[in-house]
Amino acid sequence: VSGQVAVDMDGNPVGLGDIAVQTHTVLQNLQNVLKDAGANLQDVIKLNIYVTDMAEFQKKTRDIRRNYFTGNFPASTLVEVKSLARPEFMLEIEAVAAVG
Repeated sequence: VSGQVAVDMDGNPVGLGDIAVQTHTVLQNLQNVLKDAGANLQDVIKLNIYVTDMAEFQKKTRDIRRNYFTGNFPASTLVEVKSLARPEFMLEIEAVAAVG
Protein backbone atom coordinates (compact mmCIF):
# COMPACT_ATOMS: atom_id res chain seq x y z
CA VAL A 1 0.00 0.00 0.00
CA SER A 2 1.50 3.30 -1.01
CA GLY A 3 2.14 5.94 1.62
CA GLN A 4 -0.96 7.04 3.51
CA VAL A 5 -1.19 10.53 5.01
CA ALA A 6 -3.68 12.33 7.25
CA VAL A 7 -6.40 13.38 4.82
CA ASP A 8 -10.16 12.98 4.89
CA MET A 9 -12.26 11.42 2.12
CA ASP A 10 -12.13 14.71 0.18
CA GLY A 11 -8.32 14.94 0.38
CA ASN A 12 -8.31 17.69 3.02
CA PRO A 13 -5.58 17.54 5.70
CA VAL A 14 -6.72 16.34 9.13
CA GLY A 15 -5.23 16.97 12.58
CA LEU A 16 -3.04 19.94 11.78
CA GLY A 17 -0.23 20.03 14.33
CA ASP A 18 -1.54 16.96 16.21
CA ILE A 19 0.54 13.80 15.66
CA ALA A 20 -1.97 11.66 17.57
CA VAL A 21 -4.91 12.68 15.38
CA GLN A 22 -2.82 12.30 12.26
CA THR A 23 -1.66 8.82 13.30
CA HIS A 24 -5.24 7.72 13.90
CA THR A 25 -6.31 9.13 10.52
CA VAL A 26 -3.40 7.54 8.65
CA LEU A 27 -4.05 4.12 10.20
CA GLN A 28 -7.76 4.41 9.45
CA ASN A 29 -6.95 5.31 5.83
CA LEU A 30 -4.57 2.34 5.64
CA GLN A 31 -7.25 0.07 7.06
CA ASN A 32 -9.76 1.33 4.47
CA VAL A 33 -7.39 0.76 1.54
CA LEU A 34 -6.62 -2.75 2.73
CA LYS A 35 -10.33 -3.51 3.15
CA ASP A 36 -11.02 -2.34 -0.40
CA ALA A 37 -8.34 -4.80 -1.57
CA GLY A 38 -9.84 -7.70 0.41
CA ALA A 39 -7.27 -7.53 3.21
CA ASN A 40 -6.99 -6.16 6.73
CA LEU A 41 -4.38 -4.87 9.14
CA GLN A 42 -3.62 -8.39 10.38
CA ASP A 43 -2.34 -9.14 6.86
CA VAL A 44 0.32 -6.41 7.13
CA ILE A 45 3.81 -7.86 7.42
CA LYS A 46 5.90 -4.67 7.05
CA LEU A 47 5.43 -0.96 7.73
CA ASN A 48 7.61 1.95 6.69
CA ILE A 49 6.81 4.96 8.85
CA TYR A 50 8.13 8.43 8.04
CA VAL A 51 7.73 11.15 10.68
CA THR A 52 8.83 14.75 10.99
CA ASP A 53 9.28 14.47 14.78
CA MET A 54 10.43 11.07 16.06
CA ALA A 55 10.23 11.95 19.77
CA GLU A 56 6.67 13.26 19.47
CA PHE A 57 5.59 10.21 17.46
CA GLN A 58 7.04 7.77 19.98
CA LYS A 59 5.59 9.66 22.94
CA LYS A 60 2.03 10.08 21.64
CA THR A 61 1.16 7.21 19.31
CA ARG A 62 2.05 3.88 20.96
CA ASP A 63 -1.47 3.24 22.30
CA ILE A 64 -3.08 4.38 19.06
CA ARG A 65 -0.99 1.89 17.08
CA ARG A 66 -1.83 -0.90 19.55
CA ASN A 67 -5.54 -0.26 18.93
CA TYR A 68 -5.06 -1.01 15.23
CA PHE A 69 -2.49 -3.81 15.40
CA THR A 70 -3.54 -6.47 17.84
CA GLY A 71 -1.25 -9.40 18.52
CA ASN A 72 2.16 -9.20 16.95
CA PHE A 73 3.06 -5.81 15.53
CA PRO A 74 4.36 -6.09 11.94
CA ALA A 75 8.04 -5.55 11.20
CA SER A 76 8.58 -1.83 10.83
CA THR A 77 11.07 0.85 9.96
CA LEU A 78 10.72 4.29 11.55
CA VAL A 79 12.53 7.17 9.90
CA GLU A 80 12.59 10.86 10.82
CA VAL A 81 12.52 13.13 7.77
CA LYS A 82 12.85 16.87 7.34
CA SER A 83 9.49 17.15 5.57
CA LEU A 84 6.84 15.21 3.69
CA ALA A 85 4.83 15.95 0.54
CA ARG A 86 2.93 18.81 2.19
CA PRO A 87 4.04 20.87 5.18
CA GLU A 88 0.95 19.96 7.23
CA PHE A 89 1.73 16.23 7.11
CA MET A 90 3.54 14.96 10.21
CA LEU A 91 3.72 11.30 9.17
CA GLU A 92 3.28 8.94 6.28
CA ILE A 93 2.90 5.18 6.52
CA GLU A 94 3.30 2.64 3.75
CA ALA A 95 2.58 -1.05 4.20
CA VAL A 96 3.23 -4.46 2.69
CA ALA A 97 0.48 -7.03 3.22
CA ALA A 98 0.47 -10.74 2.45
CA VAL A 99 -2.88 -12.16 1.49
CA GLY A 100 -3.23 -15.89 0.84
